[in-house]
Amino acid sequence: MANVPSKPSTPVKKESSSSSGIFATLAIPLCIVVAICIFIFILGDGSHYKGGNPDNDPVDIYGTVHKGGPIVPVIISFLLMVIVFSIERFIVIGKASGSGNVDAFVRKVQGFLNAGNIEAASAECDKQKGSVANVIKSGLKKYREVEADPSMDSEQKALAIQKDIEEATALEMPMLEQNLTIIATLVSIGTLVGLLGTVVGMIGAFAELASSGAPNQSALSTHISEALINTALGISTSALSIIMYNVFTSKIDKLTYAIDETGFSIVQTFASSHR
Repeated sequence: MANVPSKPSTPVKKESSSSSGIFATLAIPLCIVVAICIFIFILGDGSHYKGGNPDNDPVDIYGTVHKGGPIVPVIISFLLMVIVFSIERFIVIGKASGSGNVDAFVRKVQGFLNAGNIEAASAECDKQKGSVANVIKSGLKKYREVEADPSMDSEQKALAIQKDIEEATALEMPMLEQNLTIIATLVSIGTLVGLLGTVVGMIGAFAELASSGAPNQSALSTHISEALINTALGISTSALSIIMYNVFTSKIDKLTYAIDETGFSIVQTFASSHR
């Protein structure tokens, strides 16, 4: 009996999971292509250099960033991935929250539960929609099912409701957490690739210093600039990744807490009214 509400939801969740997987598969190479195009056609445009020649000194920030070398488009692609996946997560988590404020929805449902009005609580779930409402509605549906089942005692019925809520939660939560691992991975990769660009730039700078005679001041400054640009881009990408990851985990924790709080209220309401 506890598995009944889960069955209709499974294809929907599989479809959502598949859609997120396809999105990630397409978004990652697209970000790389766009980053390369930005590096070549925008940052590398001759208008950003003296005399319109990329071999000369840059005249603005675009040319300066372009001087960062071939690692720059790699970091730019990481930055684009953070932005793209952050927008995607905002949309998904926003839909999961439902059409109204989650805290207000939870208070309404708890009020109906305290009044013993299960139908009104279920109707509120229909109006709210989203993952939290789906889980709560599944628990309320099980509430009505076990209430009419004479083969179970009160304790078994309460456990059946609790199990149903846990199963519904297990179906909803992975959808919210999907693609967060990509943002979390970019936290480390952004810094590491930035450091790689720093090392490459410093290697070039020391190579100029090691050359016989007076070092080429222009080439030396170019290599040092390359090192610092890659450092700045890598740190910026990682910082943005950390902020977005923490924002999304905080939102997911809030939804999880709302589900747990309301689920506990459903079980407690049943237990207190069926002693």
